[in-house]
Amino acid sequence: MTRSFRFQLALRSTAVMAGALAAISVVSLLALRHSLDRELNTSIMNVALIQASSLTDAPGGEMHFHEWELTPDEASSVRDLIRYAEVWRSDGVSLLRSQYMKGDLPLDSARLAQAGNGNLVWADESWNGMPIRTVYYPLERMGAAHAHHVLQVAAPLTGRNQLLNRVGTFLLLLTVLVTGATFAGSWWLAGRAVRPVNEVIDQAEAIGAGSLDRRIRAYADTREYARMVDVINTMLGRIQGAFESQRRFTADASHELRSPLTVMRGEMELALRKERGPQEYRQVLTSSLEEVVRLSRITEDLLTLARSDSGALRARPELLEVTDAVSRVVDRLRPQAQEKGVALHVGGDATVEAWVDPGLLGQVVWNLADNALKFTPPGGEVRITVGAEGEVVRLDVEDTGPGFGDVDPSNAFRRFYRADQARTHDVETAGTGLGLAIVKAVAETHGGDVEAENRAEGGARVTVRLPRGASRST
Repeated sequence: MTRSFRFQLALRSTAVMAGALAAISVVSLLALRHSLDRELNTSIMNVALIQASSLTDAPGGEMHFHEWELTPDEASSVRDLIRYAEVWRSDGVSLLRSQYMKGDLPLDSARLAQAGNGNLVWADESWNGMPIRTVYYPLERMGAAHAHHVLQVAAPLTGRNQLLNRVGTFLLLLTVLVTGATFAGSWWLAGRAVRPVNEVIDQAEAIGAGSLDRRIRAYADTREYARMVDVINTMLGRIQGAFESQRRFTADASHELRSPLTVMRGEMELALRKERGPQEYRQVLTSSLEEVVRLSRITEDLLTLARSDSGALRARPELLEVTDAVSRVVDRLRPQAQEKGVALHVGGDATVEAWVDPGLLGQVVWNLADNALKFTPPGGEVRITVGAEGEVVRLDVEDTGPGFGDVDPSNAFRRFYRADQARTHDVETAGTGLGLAIVKAVAETHGGDVEAENRAEGGARVTVRLPRGASRST
């Protein structure tokens, strides 16, 4: 591919140069031809004027040409320089011609008639196998005595054509030579131009899944390529981060899915080792159902995150009374809170309205409240507060549990994140580690954000901010 690019680059440069040279050559050739024709026409016209004066200056009216006295050899040697002349009567009868001519000039009756009417007429013709340019000059302009006489003066175009052919050949050879030199120079320059790119490509191709920590170093300090190398290295960094995140996510997901499957398999294998009573089988099925529910919950959470990653998770906003919508979700958790002995409160502004997706908002509230209940000990309290901050609706979920400990609270939004042991007393409390990750994904889908922190008086606080109206077009 690189060689093809180099060839195309050289070919394009050569084509541009060749086209320019060809255009210059054609224009030059046409300009030279125009100049030669103009000089030749001027020369023919001068001869015509001189001969017309000579033909009409005799007192008796007899006509004669003004000519050099040349020997036949001299006349032959200057053949291409001689201007031939002949006088015609308007009815096409030759009256007089130059002494060095061996025959009449070619006569065009139509042009002769035009000249007989007093017009000056030019023509390109062929005579004795050579091209000539001729002019029909009406002698009527020299006096009434010659009203029916036309002077024809001709000059050979052989010399002019030979000069044009030599110049054209020279320009063609020059174009070919310069085109070849341009291609060679362009090929060399293109090679030097793409060599750094080749080295960058070679280093990039050497980076695989097992060496994503490597970076491009070729020409990283060269001004012309520094930006390209920096962009590639930045992209490699993002790929490495995404790859590591995906690898951790896959490993964690495999672990989370394997645990309930292992439990189910162990219980089933144990139950099948011998005949058991209905109650024992019922216990096995009940335990297996719990693990299936857990698997279903993990699978649904994974599907939600996968839709978020692919951009398929989209909000369908509706105008809601946010506090009322939050209260309806929290009411479903009250039996769980009462069973555990945790106080569950919903407070804040009762008139907050916002354009949000009801289903996704319910998922956020459920995940946050359920997570707070899990980590709040009996006798504790979970408080959910809804408020407005300008064009943003704010949802705070606070608990009186152990908080996030000494770790960075933002880690809580990582997938399959496990807080320290202070917040994971048992398997039930541990959860799937996807709840807060889903909360973050939903908030970002609405164009909002989420943050977590330890409360000064103990416990944790998670704050979700959603635009009140900006998501209307989401």
